[in-house]
Amino acid sequence: MPLLRLLGQALTHPLDKHLARCLLCGSGDEVQAGVCAPCQHDLPTLGHACARCALPLPETQDRHCAACIQRPPPQAASVACWSYAYPVAQLVQRFKYQRDFAAGRTLAELAAQALYPHIQLAPRVDILVPIPMHWRKQLIGRGYNQAQLIADIFGHHWRLPVAPGALRKVAASDSQQTLTRAQRRKNLTHSFAAEPQVQNLHVGLVDDVITTGATQEAAAQSLLAAGAARVSVFALARTP
Repeated sequence: MPLLRLLGQALTHPLDKHLARCLLCGSGDEVQAGVCAPCQHDLPTLGHACARCALPLPETQDRHCAACIQRPPPQAASVACWSYAYPVAQLVQRFKYQRDFAAGRTLAELAAQALYPHIQLAPRVDILVPIPMHWRKQLIGRGYNQAQLIADIFGHHWRLPVAPGALRKVAASDSQQTLTRAQRRKNLTHSFAAEPQVQNLHVGLVDDVITTGATQEAAAQSLLAAGAARVSVFALARTP
């Protein structure tokens, strides 16, 4: 896909430091990946969270939330960099719906650095697979898949191959934004199909935001059904 490849190259190409200014405050001092050091410090770090679904947890001694204890999701682990709150939420919205690729690159580069320790832990991730969009929505609607562009940057930083064709969205589902967790699960039933190339691999599933986790669970289930040995989810942000 030439367009996606060009967008990926644009996102991974570093900014000229002499021209870079902070996306949030406009400062030109100590800018890294498009955000100055003070603004980076103020980003809403997720903190202690459930190891399976990345839901924030109030007690640091807990490893899993009640929902994952009662009904473990198919993915073995989920990690997100930030809480889906200001200004991360606004940057994600600009990236997804306003074609603000600078905002997307900034978030992906900062998240790639912050999440790198998780990649270094065993078991090693073999490939990164972005959550796909249905071809009709990608081609006629948004024009690009933000999860693929994030995965391209993660793969560049982590030196991991990205396999966007390993998972397909085979059914066009309704918008998920106003649905409950149960409705999202029903909406996503049989909507993904994975390719045999994931057999015996530890797949890093990449998305922008984990909301209820229903999308990631449906995608992980499809990957495991196709023979993946393990699925871990990596996202920019998690809703509380």
